[in-house]
Amino acid sequence: MSLLPFDDRDGVIWFNGKMVPWRDAQTHVLTHGLHYGSCVFEGERVYGGHVFKLREHTERLFHSAAVMGFEIPFSVDEIDAASKEVVAAQNIEDGYVRPVAWRGSEMMAVSAQQTKIHVAIATWPWPSYFTPEARLEGIRLGIAKWVRPAPNTAPTDSKAAGLYMICTLSKHAAEAQGYDDALMLDYRGRIAEATGANIFLVQKGVLHTPDPNCFLDGITRRSVIDLARERGLEVVERAIMPEELAATDEVFLTGTAVEVTPVSEIGDYRFEVGEVCRQMIEDYEALIHSHRKEAASAA
Repeated sequence: MSLLPFDDRDGVIWFNGKMVPWRDAQTHVLTHGLHYGSCVFEGERVYGGHVFKLREHTERLFHSAAVMGFEIPFSVDEIDAASKEVVAAQNIEDGYVRPVAWRGSEMMAVSAQQTKIHVAIATWPWPSYFTPEARLEGIRLGIAKWVRPAPNTAPTDSKAAGLYMICTLSKHAAEAQGYDDALMLDYRGRIAEATGANIFLVQKGVLHTPDPNCFLDGITRRSVIDLARERGLEVVERAIMPEELAATDEVFLTGTAVEVTPVSEIGDYRFEVGEVCRQMIEDYEALIHSHRKEAASAA
């Protein structure tokens, strides 16, 4: 399959306070963020030319930076404005936004107090994460050998780049086995999440989702919980063991990229794409539609 490289595209990227040509938005090979993982980022969706839940994403970016021990040299308002500016400059109607902040190359050691903090925001057109056919049929998950670490071993409440190393390894392994993604357990053997999305289980009409105490409490996850409760569904956040999959009727993932995506298979377990899952897909799409209308009215 032919891919369009992300370092060789037309357009602009917001980089440290100004728009620069896409191909010129570069950083040095000895940047601290590359060698030591001192980098945080966000993943955001654009619907109707406007970033969905922009302020929540920007605030989480700043929280992640604080957890990683550095300060973003712009305000939340400035990053929001820059995100809108780059979306408009790229003429993105429906797409993806990637804000990223990282330590520079002034110091090349574990200690990095004197490094400059760089910030960039890029955006590009992007359709659904999984094909429409896969979403209707439900995707297939393997079970990862890597586990989500304990909160006292990694900054698990940040969206830090280094935390995604085991996600890449797990997704590659799952795809090599013919799966779409992988289910990750946590350090205690409990169900945690997929490699880049939160997970929900439907058991006898009740929604159950893991307590996010060692992984991100996703913005889409919170939105879906609110939508479910508005519909009168019971939502329980708790510890969930993998053997409970045997008593589970439906499973779906939530995330900025995957939106609401049903799961038909996890290892040896099978699930239907049922009524609750379909309703959550419809409700989330209605929320997006409402965002589009509000964005059009404000334009």
